[in-house]
Amino acid sequence: MFGRARKTWDRLLSVLSTAGKTGRDSGGHNLFEAAAAYVSAQVEDDQERMDEAAGRVSPEALSFGVNELACRAVVALARERDEPPRAVARALLGLPVS
Repeated sequence: MFGRARKTWDRLLSVLSTAGKTGRDSGGHNLFEAAAAYVSAQVEDDQERMDEAAGRVSPEALSFGVNELACRAVVALARERDEPPRAVARALLGLPVS
C-alpha cells in the first residue's frame, strides 16, 4: 500500500514540476479543477469548454488529474454500492465482472 502511495506522490511531484516549467499552470489554476472541468465538458460534449480546461495546465497535469478523478469516482461508487472497486470499474466500462 505504501508503495502505491509513494508512486502516486512521486508522479504528482513530477507533474507539478513539469507544470511549473511550462508556465501553463501560472495564474493559480488547480490541476484538479481543470480535470473536473475537462471531464464534465466531455460528458456534456462541449468541445469549447474541453479546450479551455485543457489549456489551463500541462497535458501531463491534466492526465494526472483525470486519473485521480476516475480513481476517486470508482472508490465513491464502490462504497455507495458496497461492492469492490474492481467490480465497479469493470461494470462502468461494460466489462464482465470476473
